[in-house]
Amino acid sequence: MQHKLSDAEYEIMKIIWENPEGTTLFSYLMDELAARGKPCQKNTLIVLLSRLVSKGYLGATKIGRRNEYTPLISETAYQTSQTRHLIDKVYEGNVKGLVTNLIAGDLLTQEEYEELKKLLEGGQIEK
Repeated sequence: MQHKLSDAEYEIMKIIWENPEGTTLFSYLMDELAARGKPCQKNTLIVLLSRLVSKGYLGATKIGRRNEYTPLISETAYQTSQTRHLIDKVYEGNVKGLVTNLIAGDLLTQEEYEELKKLLEGGQIEK
């Protein structure tokens, strides 16, 4: 299992995963965080990026005096890992318990329910 990300680390990873360039510069992260209403001090971002590198989520390539950051794990892989952890921890490995809770707890919209039903019946979910 991958290490869990803090909220701040996850916000950075979302920006990196959404970046169509494939690699992300420090300045891009600073600008995107500010644009999302979550400005970050330079030193704080340096520490967070360093943690993401040490946890194995990011690769860093030095280009002159700047680093380019590349995701080493996809968003889907992270979500799958964290979902598996949730199922194991909260539902003792019982996926049916999670699905039952989503339905019985009225946590799905009608559209989500129909998509889930279609998926379970062997169809495809539209993204």
